[in-house]
Amino acid sequence: MTRRAPGKGGRGALWATVLGSSVAMVDGSVVNVALPAMAKTLGADAAGVQWIVNGYMLPLAALVLIGGALADSLGRKLVFLAGLAIFAIASIGCMAAPDLGWLIAARVAQGVGAALLTPASLAILGADFDGEARAKAIGTWAAAGAIAAAIGPIIGGWLVDAVGWRWVFGLILPLAAVAGVLAVIAVDGGHDPDAAAPDWPGGVLATTGLGLLVWGLTIATSGGQGAPFYIAGGAAASLAFLWWESRCGDRAMVPLGLFGTRSFTALTLLTFLLYAALSGVLLLLPYLLISSGWRATAAGAAILPLPLVMGAGSRFAGALAERIGARWMLTVGPVVVGLGFAAMAIVPGGHIDFVPHVLPSMLLIGIGMTAAVTPLTNAVMAAVDHRHTGAASGVNNATARIGGMVAVALIGLVLTGGGRGVSIAAFHIAMLLAGAAALVAGVAGWLSAAPKRT
Repeated sequence: MTRRAPGKGGRGALWATVLGSSVAMVDGSVVNVALPAMAKTLGADAAGVQWIVNGYMLPLAALVLIGGALADSLGRKLVFLAGLAIFAIASIGCMAAPDLGWLIAARVAQGVGAALLTPASLAILGADFDGEARAKAIGTWAAAGAIAAAIGPIIGGWLVDAVGWRWVFGLILPLAAVAGVLAVIAVDGGHDPDAAAPDWPGGVLATTGLGLLVWGLTIATSGGQGAPFYIAGGAAASLAFLWWESRCGDRAMVPLGLFGTRSFTALTLLTFLLYAALSGVLLLLPYLLISSGWRATAAGAAILPLPLVMGAGSRFAGALAERIGARWMLTVGPVVVGLGFAAMAIVPGGHIDFVPHVLPSMLLIGIGMTAAVTPLTNAVMAAVDHRHTGAASGVNNATARIGGMVAVALIGLVLTGGGRGVSIAAFHIAMLLAGAAALVAGVAGWLSAAPKRT
């Protein structure tokens, strides 16, 4: 297949992928500010609140690599449109949910759709653009995702305050419709005839193992029964997954040979710890603010300094990493993030003011994440041979989502009143633990690469 130059059709393909991936980014960022309202309307307890989030994250984390393989083997356009359609229909299901079980089922379907459209959107950019045009297209794609993540909580919070939480899911429907039309018109339906078949047994075992482990942790932290049974089942399925992947070799969904180097293993640990801590904080902070009297719009806006700092500083951080090496950035960045988390231990249990209690922490977290995230992708690519760069990127992306799932599964220890509020004492402990996790991530960053030689 001949790749297009970035002309009229190329621009259409670019904006189709930008809008399509923004659907998933917006959904992931707006739900946190709507959780208290959802819990109140649907009578969700702490475990229910956790599964509103993890119902989406589980299939996305477990199946995103399958989605990439399907895009290569069946066709990028087909898989992108299928994922977009599934996501949009599931979003309508979320809007119409009469009870908690319905909402969680629809969230799972959203996760399946996101696991298809997200890797397919990147595959489309890789096929429709070459060289410098491809780099610019991927940069536009990434920047649009960051913008969507930044404004999503504010718009979502306003919708919660003005018309109710159900319209949070309606927000993505116009984006999905326009993305679908552009994809039909502008995206080629090509596929790779030499692409490996999707690792379906690996996908089933990964989903089963992660699901049981997360369910067990959720039960354990919310006071339910049977947690050891589910955790043991999840561990058994995870071991079976590792056994199966070892048999598949380079055809595996997660080639275990990737972990043969200290660098990749350390970067994976860094990613897991840093994103687990960040996901827990970004869920708990809006929850605490809303439960203490803030409007959902204001709680969403409180997160805004983080993406603004990351957007403003990412180019500088990339240039600095080239000068001093990724090792320092991957060490200092998580440490600064950890200081930001620890600083949230000063948030009071009564009246919370944005400038003295929230803003300093969000600025520190933004600076640290900018320093760490910018060189992380390049470090992951450099840690493996050329044949495995795609698999390494996919594994790193899935690891970040798995870290977030584990953190969400543990927030039952912090929620009170059946998921209606937040224990300020437990919140302070959680922030200190998040800070400790980020510090360990910094140690992993130091171990991930040799110092830059001058």
